[in-house]
Amino acid sequence: MLALGCDHGGYALMQEVIAYLDKHNIPYHNYGTFSEESVDYPEYGKLVAHAVASGECEKGILICGTGIGISITANKVKGIRAALCHDVFSAKATRQHNDANILAMGGRVVGPGLALEILDAFLNTPFSNEERHIRRIAQIES
Repeated sequence: MLALGCDHGGYALMQEVIAYLDKHNIPYHNYGTFSEESVDYPEYGKLVAHAVASGECEKGILICGTGIGISITANKVKGIRAALCHDVFSAKATRQHNDANILAMGGRVVGPGLALEILDAFLNTPFSNEERHIRRIAQIES
């Protein structure tokens, strides 16, 4: 199960993400927002981060205007490794090396075609389980 969250700046791109998830029968819980009316991104970043950290959801997808604020917010929650990705290479690398559990993107930065490629890479790239990466993640979390 994926946890989804966005602010007004990420709403349009989140609709593309939802259509992709529906098409591929990928289950999700949408924590909002549900329109382009102005809202505060920390609310949604926290909802998704807590859902992932608690184990309620396996991974999360967060979108705000740039992806920066919402990823900073999510990373304040213990156990969260939210990665802001605007290219496919970074999405693959953060899964392989960092075992990132939340993908953040900027709705005003990346277009829908590329965003769905990034999403696909994030969802389908496994963690490497290499000792050096496990060690580094442990250092991040301590």
